[in-house]
Amino acid sequence: MTDDTGAKPRDPADDPLVAAARDAFADAYVPYSEYPVGAALRTADGTVFVGCNIENANYSNSLHAEEVAVAEAVKQGYTEFDRLGVASAAEDGVTPCGMCRQTLAEFCDADLEVVCDEGDTVSTYTLGELIPETISLETLTDAADGRERGQR
Repeated sequence: MTDDTGAKPRDPADDPLVAAARDAFADAYVPYSEYPVGAALRTADGTVFVGCNIENANYSNSLHAEEVAVAEAVKQGYTEFDRLGVASAAEDGVTPCGMCRQTLAEFCDADLEVVCDEGDTVSTYTLGELIPETISLETLTDAADGRERGQR
């Protein structure tokens, strides 16, 4: 059952991933925004990688929680994921930003389940719902092929 915001009662099956994301945001380095975010990314074999946001005075050098989790997983040889949990201290919850959605799309299918902690509830989306159009190797290859044929 959902309410008019799309939120549903917390599914106990989601709790371990959301709990891991909540634990991760406690480690965030956020002296500028004071907006901690945690992410927990589950691989196809059930391994979970966590990340937190790490800010920098030059905001473009800041790292997002989802990026950190993906980077750690890829560093250890994982590139197939089936679920992501995201949590923050914000009362109204959090979803991955556009940049993180594109980063996830590099490694994940559109059916990746994204579970967003909203305190007493969770909202669950697919990556395809959050970012219906992505830039991919195929997109870039198609663009390069068009340039070779003299197209713009």
